[in-house]
Amino acid sequence: MTVTAIRPGHRAAGRRGALARALLGAEQDPRWSRPAMWAVLAVAFVLYAWALSGNANEYYAAAILSGTKSWKAFFFGAIDAGSFITVDKPPLALWVMGLSARIFGYGTWSMLLPQAIAGVAAVGLVFSAVRRAFTAPAHPGGGRRGHVAALIAAVVMTLTPITVAINRDNNPDTVLVLLLVLSAWFCLEALRTGRMRSLLLAAFFVGLGFNAKMLQAYLVVPALALAYLACARTPWIRRVWHLVAAGVVLVVSSAWWMVITDLWPKDSRPYIGGSTDNTVWDLVIGYNGLGRVFGQGRGNGGGGGGGGFGGESGAGRLFNEILAGQISWLLPFCVVTLAFAILLRVRRVTGDGGPSGAAWLVWGGWLAVHYVVFSFSSGTFHPYYTTAMAPAVAALAGTGVVVMWAAYRRSRAWAWVLPLAVAMTGGWSFVVLRRTPDWLPWLAWVVLGATLVAVAALVLARMRAQVRVRVAAVALAAVVVAGLAGPAAYAVTPLQSQTNGTNPTAGPSSGRMGFGGPGGMRGRMPTGGAEFPGGQSQQGQAGNAERRAGFMGRGGPGGGVSDALAEYLVANQGGATWLVAVSSAQQASGLILSTGRPVIAMGGFTGSDPAMTVARLQALVSSGRLRYVLSGSGGGPGRGDTEVTTWVRQNCSAVDGQDGLYDCSE
Repeated sequence: MTVTAIRPGHRAAGRRGALARALLGAEQDPRWSRPAMWAVLAVAFVLYAWALSGNANEYYAAAILSGTKSWKAFFFGAIDAGSFITVDKPPLALWVMGLSARIFGYGTWSMLLPQAIAGVAAVGLVFSAVRRAFTAPAHPGGGRRGHVAALIAAVVMTLTPITVAINRDNNPDTVLVLLLVLSAWFCLEALRTGRMRSLLLAAFFVGLGFNAKMLQAYLVVPALALAYLACARTPWIRRVWHLVAAGVVLVVSSAWWMVITDLWPKDSRPYIGGSTDNTVWDLVIGYNGLGRVFGQGRGNGGGGGGGGFGGESGAGRLFNEILAGQISWLLPFCVVTLAFAILLRVRRVTGDGGPSGAAWLVWGGWLAVHYVVFSFSSGTFHPYYTTAMAPAVAALAGTGVVVMWAAYRRSRAWAWVLPLAVAMTGGWSFVVLRRTPDWLPWLAWVVLGATLVAVAALVLARMRAQVRVRVAAVALAAVVVAGLAGPAAYAVTPLQSQTNGTNPTAGPSSGRMGFGGPGGMRGRMPTGGAEFPGGQSQQGQAGNAERRAGFMGRGGPGGGVSDALAEYLVANQGGATWLVAVSSAQQASGLILSTGRPVIAMGGFTGSDPAMTVARLQALVSSGRLRYVLSGSGGGPGRGDTEVTTWVRQNCSAVDGQDGLYDCSE
C-alpha cells in the first residue's frame, strides 16, 4: 500500500478553499444551506436598507451631526457640538454611526447604513448559533436538522416586523441586539468547546451592550449564566470561578465610559442628560434603570403608569393592539416549543442530532426574562424595545419546528404537538390581522385557511402512511403561510413610507404612538452626505433654507421654531458658541439639524433636566458664548424652571418681531 504524503501548506485534493467554504459551506454541509443563508441575508439587507431617505430620530441625529464637528461631543454623546448636555443614553451606538458620518460625510445613508449592516450581521449570527447548537448526528440525515433550524431562525428574525422598523432607524437598539447576539454566540461556543476565553468574550459583549443602552443589556445575563452553570463540561467549582471571572470582565467592559465620565471635572464636560445630579450613575439606576421598570420619578416620562407608547403593563401587554403586530406572532409557537422541551427533554423523543440543553436555556431564558420585564415594566416603554426578543423568538421557532417535526415523525404519542403549535400560531395571526380589518382584509382569511389545511394535512399524513409524503409536503407549505404571512406583510410596510423616528413601528398605522398621537413625530433626514451648513461641505443659502423648511416645526416637546426665527439667529449669532438656548433637546435637535449650529437644550430630552442654572447661564452670557435664549415655549427654559425663566425675562431684552426670543448680550 502506498501512502501519499501531503506537504505542509497544501490542502487535500477536492477540499474547498476559504472562499468556497464562505460561499458554499463546508464539504459535509448540505449543498443548499450556505447559499440559502446568503439569500436570506440579502433579503434582510433589502428590508433594512431600501429607501432609507427620511428615516431617523432627530434627537440622535443631532448628536451624531454634533459628533462629526467635535471629538469632545463625540466621546460624551453630546447633542450639541458645544457640549452643553448629552443624550440620555451612553454613546456607543452613536459612535458607530458617527464614525461612518465622519468618513463618508453626514447624511441619511452614512448614518443608517451601519444600522442596516448590524441588523444583517445579527441575522447571520443567529443562523450560526442555532446551527452550531445541534449535536453531531449519529446518522447522515440528522446533520441537516441544524441547518434547517438555522435557516428557519434566520428567516423569522429577518421578517420580525419591529426588527425591520428599528433597523431602518438610528435608535441604539439595533447595535444592542447585535452585541447581545454576539454574547449568546460566544456563550454557546464556550459550552460547546469548553474554552473559557469564549465565556469572557460573551461577558465583554454584554458590557459593550451596556454602553449602548445600559441596564437593558443585562437582561440576557441570567440566561447565559444559568446555561453555563448547568451545562459547562467542567467541575462545579471551576464553573463558579469562570463565572466570577466573566463577571469581572462584564463590570470592566460596562463601567469604563461611566467611570471616565463621572471622574471628569463637571465644569469641562457636558451635563449628563436624563440624570438628576449630572452623573452617569444616576442615569443608570434612575431614568434608564429602575425608573423604566417601576415608573419612579422621571422614569415615567412619556409612558408613566404603565400606559403610553406600549400600552398598559401586565401579562397581556405584548399581545395588545400596539405590540401584537410587532413581536407576538410566534410567541404561542415558542411557548409550545419550550413546554415540549421541558416536559420531554427533547432528545428522548427526537433522537440524535437535537439541540444542546444549553441552547434551550440560553434562548428560553432570554425570552422568559424579556417577557417578564417588558410585560410588567411601569415606566416608559416603546414598542421598539421588543426587538431585543427577536433573536430568542427566531432561535426557538427554528429549533421548535425541527424538534417537533422529528417528534411528529418518530412518536405517535407526541405527533399532536406540531399540529397544536401550528393551530395556535395561525389562530393568533388571524386574531392580530383582524384587528385592522381594512388593511389587507383578505390576508387574515388566507392565514386561517392555511392553518386549517396545515393542521388537517398533518393529522391525515400521520394517520395514513400511503399519502404521507405528498400530504406532508402540502402541510409544510401551509405551515409556512400560516406562520409567516402575517409578520411578512407587516415587515414590508416600513419600506413604503418614512419610519417614525421617535417611535418606529411596522404594519398598519393604527396603534402607532408617539409625541402628538398616532403617527407620532416622524424624523426627516437629508438624502445625501455632508448636506448641512458647517459640515464637510458647504451649500448655498437657498439649500440651507430648503433644509430649514424641511425640519422646522417638528421638534417634539417644546414646540418648533419658525424659518424666520432660525434665519435671524444664524444671521446674528456672531462669535457666540451656541446659536441659542431652548427649553428641550427635542426643540434643539430641529435647530441643530436645520442650521448645523450648536444649540443649548437647557432641559434635556424631556425639558426637565436641571442642567441649566442661573449661575451657569450668567457665566455663559458674560463670557460671550451665549447671546440668545428662547423662552415662553413648552413652559419656558427647563420647563418650569422659574428661576432661570425669571432671570432671562428680567435681565435680557425681548427681540422685536421674534416671539419668545431674548437677547442677553445687552
